[in-house]
Amino acid sequence: MSVPVPAPHVARFEQLGFGLFMHWGLYSLVGKGEWYMNTHHVSREDYRSLMKQFRADEFDARAIARTAKAAGMKYAVLTTRHHDGFSLYDTKGLNDYDAPHTPAGRDLIAEYVEGCRAEGIIPFFYHTTLDWMDPRFDTDFDAYLDYLYESVKLLCTNYGEIGGLWFDGNWSRPHSDWKLDRLYGMIRALQPNAMIINNTGLGERGEISHPLVDSVTFEQGRPTPMDREGMSKYVAAEMCMTINDHWGIGQADFRYKSLPELIECLCACRKVGANLLLNIGPTASGRLPALPAALIEGVGEWISLCGKYLYTGKPLDAVPVPAAEGRSVCGKDFLLDAGDHACLFVHDLPVNGSANVTVNDGNVGDGARAFRAPGLAGRTVKAVRWLDNGEPLDFRQDGDLLLVGCTGYPYGKQLIVRTAEIDF
Repeated sequence: MSVPVPAPHVARFEQLGFGLFMHWGLYSLVGKGEWYMNTHHVSREDYRSLMKQFRADEFDARAIARTAKAAGMKYAVLTTRHHDGFSLYDTKGLNDYDAPHTPAGRDLIAEYVEGCRAEGIIPFFYHTTLDWMDPRFDTDFDAYLDYLYESVKLLCTNYGEIGGLWFDGNWSRPHSDWKLDRLYGMIRALQPNAMIINNTGLGERGEISHPLVDSVTFEQGRPTPMDREGMSKYVAAEMCMTINDHWGIGQADFRYKSLPELIECLCACRKVGANLLLNIGPTASGRLPALPAALIEGVGEWISLCGKYLYTGKPLDAVPVPAAEGRSVCGKDFLLDAGDHACLFVHDLPVNGSANVTVNDGNVGDGARAFRAPGLAGRTVKAVRWLDNGEPLDFRQDGDLLLVGCTGYPYGKQLIVRTAEIDF
């Protein structure tokens, strides 16, 4: 058996690497998460009344895209419609439950697309497949699917070329016929270069839900390596993750992930060739909150020092050699292959300096990292150096075995994950 070649749009998606997810809608006015209507048992009438408060007066799509760009993100995914049924786009008469019929008075998806393109960010559209507001979802499912089809058709025809459609909600009716051949066939006809993604949820991470799906999802869970041997088509992988505990803004949610955790999570995704789609819930008025915006910009600063091969490098099947002869082993370390070069991502290095000021959390002294990688056999390593300062590193190669002397950080530097460029 062999691994299929990825279609051009799938290969492009894999090289995007890092994206911004945004859950924004009427629920943002309340600040209790995107499932507010469901978890707080709000009636359809009461929930719909939130439309009167929706002004989006601080929504600046280009400023958001600029922040994503500074974070090293290459694409963005925005909720065009979430499970509450409210649309940020002009539904063109399908209903009046959309942003143009609020005090905002405009098509916010059109602004989102324009802002993304101005900053070189590829726009993707999230769209729910379930709907708490539309009674047809429970009473006349075929009629509801027609409505869903026409809604997605608007997104595929009114905003130019998009990066993809990101669906969520089929897990709500696992035994129903969602008529996906029809829906996905329409997308492929109207947007031939768009990714088709359908989130399989917390319970079925990494599952392929339909032959036309282009990427599996790992919601809130570290991705595992994809076994593509014998697949009928090449399927990508993506992890979607919240920056705290909610997708839509939670005004009382202070459990933000730390900058080191975000850096390590991005590396864990790229180690297996998966993208990281990191979510921030905009405020009710439509801006990114300051703290998560600062956190992702910190990731961007790390990428500027260490991320040269983060996007285009392919995972090199490498196994750390067990500790011996002074070597240290970290299972999080990995290699990415970029043809004439490779990149070694090294975790848990110590900071060198006086014992009176350095804090190393148990990491003491310099060490060597050893890997055995079949992809190294027949390729001669010429040089190894840290990307952040160009410092050459001692190394020894024996066929598919590579031993690299990884020096610790000089006092004044702590990159969390340090990367070394390997010349062949």
